[in-house]
Order: sequence, then C-alpha cells, then structure tokens
Amino acid sequence: MEFNWTIQLFAGLPERFGASRISFAAEEQQMTAAQLKQLLADQYKEHADLLLISFVACNQTYASDDSIVRASDELALLPPVSGGEPADSEPNRSSNPYVITDQAIDSNEVLAKVITADHGAALAFVGTTREWTHGKRTVRLEYEAYEPMAVKMMASIGEELAERWPGTLCAITHRIGAVGIAETSVVIAVSSPHRESCYEASRYAIERLKQIVPIWKKEIWEDGSEWKGHQLGPWKPNTPLEGF
Repeated sequence: MEFNWTIQLFAGLPERFGASRISFAAEEQQMTAAQLKQLLADQYKEHADLLLISFVACNQTYASDDSIVRASDELALLPPVSGGEPADSEPNRSSNPYVITDQAIDSNEVLAKVITADHGAALAFVGTTREWTHGKRTVRLEYEAYEPMAVKMMASIGEELAERWPGTLCAITHRIGAVGIAETSVVIAVSSPHRESCYEASRYAIERLKQIVPIWKKEIWEDGSEWKGHQLGPWKPNTPLEGF
C-alpha cells in the first residue's frame, strides 16, 4: 500500500520547482522530518542544498529533524525566513493584534491596539523599504507568507513578551505583496508599564519576528531579483533568541 504525501512550497521554492506544492506516493506512512528532506533532496538533486537547510512545518508548527511527520499532516517546506490566517475577507484589523494584509499599514492603528491606561510606555517599530542596499538600487520588495502559521508565530511572540516582561502587550501587522520604496512593510507595537521593559520587549519582538515568522521577501532591483532569507546567522527557529 502506498500513501500520498503533499508538501506546500514557499518563497523561492515554487519558482525552482515550477509549482506551489510537491506530491508523491511512498510506502511509508510516516518518517522523520530529516528523512523527508533527504528523500526530496535525493529526488531533486539540483535543489538539494536549499532543501536540506529548509525547515519542515508540520500542522503549522516547526518540526525538528527528529520529529515524526505523517502523510496525513499539513506539511510545508520553509526556506530560511526573512522577517518576515487566511480569511474570506480583510481581517478585522481594528481588533486583531496579529494581522497579515496586502493593504497599506497605518502605524497609529497598530499602536492603538496596545495603548492602555495601566501602561506608561508604548513604542512602534516601523519597517520600511529602503532604496539602496550594498550599492544596489531596490525598485520594490515583494513579500510572501505562510499566512496561518505566520499569524500563529506572531501570537507566540506576544506570549513570550508577556512571560518575559509581565504586563507587556504586543500587536504586529505585516504586509504581503508588493511594497514600494519608503512604504511600510511591518509595524510592531509594544506597550509596558515602564519604559525599560518597553524598549527591551520591542527589540526582542523585532528580532524574534525575523527568526521564527514564516515571511519571505523578494528584492526587485533594476537589473534582477533575489529572495532574501534569514540574515542573522544559521536559521534555528526552534532555539531561544540569543542576547536576551
């Protein structure tokens, strides 16, 4: 008996494979995440290097190499992240603290979600598209997200902040699609009872977003383009963030 496996692809992977997912039949009903990656690397040798450094997501959670994954699971292959829930319509951005959107972001709207009478400090980090990077002129950025997992990981950042800095509130809105020069791609709002905690929690949230949230950016230049992945060293979303 054979079992049907389907793995969703994100960022530069669909371009390499010419499809948004890989499907195959195998006698195994389950295997480790490492075995799954090796199987794909053996089958698609021209993409082996990228496949082997990618992470497997199982049911919208990062799977370590020794985790068991099954053919019946929701599986995705995630190349190193850049950062950076599907809905029938635009989510209620006025109340939802964690939002993925293809619309322009109002930083004041995001900040308002964390303002409370009990807190004496609030910060909003606003990430925008810069025109020049390492001597190359960027025309625009294009963002892609594994949306349900991205929202789930954003919420986990909020939980981490509340645990590390009790009382801290967090709201994150990230844009997907094309983002032009000087336009906002992400807003991370944080509030705390005191400013010291607010500063620390804000920086932690920004770095953690880059580490664990499955959002990717494609830099479009005047003479080409490139998917940008995790740029903080080896990508280890299952490990604590260093320096905090």
